[in-house]
Amino acid sequence: MPSFSNGRSQEVAMLVPAMLCLVLIIVVPFALSVGFSFTDQRLMPRPIPTRFIGVTNYERMFADRLFWQAIGNTVLFTVLVVPFQLAISLTVAMALNAAIPFRGLFRTVAILPLLLPITVVVAIWAVLYRIPTGPLNAVYQLFAGSENYIDFIGGSDTAMVALVVLSAWATFPYQMLIYLAGLQDVPGDLYEAAELDGATAWQRFRFVTWPSLRNVNIFLLIITTIQALKLFTQVSVMTRGGPNGSTTTIIYYLFQQGFTSQKIGYASAISVFFFVAVTTIAVLQRVFLKNEGEA
Repeated sequence: MPSFSNGRSQEVAMLVPAMLCLVLIIVVPFALSVGFSFTDQRLMPRPIPTRFIGVTNYERMFADRLFWQAIGNTVLFTVLVVPFQLAISLTVAMALNAAIPFRGLFRTVAILPLLLPITVVVAIWAVLYRIPTGPLNAVYQLFAGSENYIDFIGGSDTAMVALVVLSAWATFPYQMLIYLAGLQDVPGDLYEAAELDGATAWQRFRFVTWPSLRNVNIFLLIITTIQALKLFTQVSVMTRGGPNGSTTTIIYYLFQQGFTSQKIGYASAISVFFFVAVTTIAVLQRVFLKNEGEA
């Protein structure tokens, strides 16, 4: 009995530092955001003391057209980038899992985007998107004529697509590595049995590979969705929310309100809404996908 008690005490003692970090990094900032969201708190000190204003910030938020535009942009980006990025990651992972020459070299090259800081990645793609002489426009001009070009970043119809492609390329190696680990856990006997039954490559993927990756898909869908909803750096560095607010995301709008306009109270209300929304989406995804697998 004493040994069991000592063991439990040691486990609790080992958990304390981690729990303190969680409290300091997540719980305390969220509690402060909730408190500030009911005040007119400003970023810089001012002669007028901070006042409690109730739910005024939330009323303003739900009536704010720019807020809803940012929500729409964030949802659009997420809907576009998540399936695109996961499809690229799975395709590359399957190619690198196959018995191909120089497989180790290709695996090393494939993870290079993950090693670059996101600001460097954005700078690289800014050069690719450059008008009218960027590499992508140079290819386009081979077919459309030297006087034609596409304003990838400055066009309202193309800026969001440009961000989707950039973001998918920048972070797909992470999902690819997770898929690659999942593919290597699929028993080879299943593929051999499928081949003996005359299954085609598509049938082996549909009935062997895809079901075996179910837990991996659930994990990556949740993680990739959360990452997409938090889009900020690409917008801040490349488009600054333009043109005409077509790439302003909820995090970038929160940044503008909190640091540019110094409206900490209003920005806190937005952050509380965002936290609750992301948590709800993640929980619903987990429950729905779990129930779908059990059905």
